[in-house]
Amino acid sequence: MTETTEKSFVSNVFLKTVGSGKSVVRRKAKESFFSQGGPADSVFYIQSGRAKLTVISKKGKEATVTLLAKGDFFGEESMAGAEARRFSTASAITVCVATRIESDEMLRVLHEEHIFSDYFMQFILMRGIRTQADLVDQLFNSSERRLARILLIMAEYGGPGSPETLIPLVTQETLAEMIGATRSRISFFMNRFRALGYIEYDGYNGRIRVHTSLLNVVLRDELPEENASRPKLLDPPPSKSRTAKRSTLL
Repeated sequence: MTETTEKSFVSNVFLKTVGSGKSVVRRKAKESFFSQGGPADSVFYIQSGRAKLTVISKKGKEATVTLLAKGDFFGEESMAGAEARRFSTASAITVCVATRIESDEMLRVLHEEHIFSDYFMQFILMRGIRTQADLVDQLFNSSERRLARILLIMAEYGGPGSPETLIPLVTQETLAEMIGATRSRISFFMNRFRALGYIEYDGYNGRIRVHTSLLNVVLRDELPEENASRPKLLDPPPSKSRTAKRSTLL
């Protein structure tokens, strides 16, 4: 198989056409591909549009795990075995077109087509690196810096090709779920980003435009302190009871 044929197999023939064990599905915004806890019997590949993976805890709290874009696979847990279940819900953020590949067909092609196996393995490795980066971001960065990183990822800064500075329509509730903050905090940060000239809202449809200035300050670790424009909380004036209590702790 020549290099040209191999590339054609990966990008055009297998992933973007219907055939044995494959079909093309379309979802409108907010429509789901599959639901958490359902049977895992297929893998999906996004041809166009944006989607997200969300999970719901036993107490009913929902959290967004990751965003998905063109060229992403999802639902690979279906290859774990016949009894595999979905660990998350996949739903479209925008109008989304994806190839649905049945598990058996996916496993067959991985075994028989080495170029595709390499292609898929590279994607899985990059997703693992991204997951580790998300964990580090969650553990060590402030919520404002996490928001800046999410906006840059959605705009595809650092990815192949030119970035999409006008990101898909996303609610502040979704952003809050992704970084573990409240909607009011997201609103405060977004207003601050806009005031600093890092983002702007498109007047026609309310989508967010991310400027390269946000990337520059994040890379240089020069994002102003998140409390810089907020009043500082002062310690209450000393009192006899507070002084006595502190002395017992020393």
